[in-house]
Amino acid sequence: MPPKLVTAADAAYYTGRPVGTIWRWASEGRITRYGSGKSVRYDLGELPRKTVDEWTGEVTLGDPPPLPEGARAA
Repeated sequence: MPPKLVTAADAAYYTGRPVGTIWRWASEGRITRYGSGKSVRYDLGELPRKTVDEWTGEVTLGDPPPLPEGARAA
């Protein structure tokens, strides 16, 4: 199945995290960066989706993508 590519802003909304977190995950190798410069996109299939409770509105964040073997967090 081909990747579903989105901008960093869309990825941030989908995950419930800041855009900077999406950029950091990509620089750490947790997620794949497609393209370069202003045309960079990220695959929704690699991102943890946030969930929102329809009654309380409480947002629950998914676990961050794992670091690649031997990598260190920024």
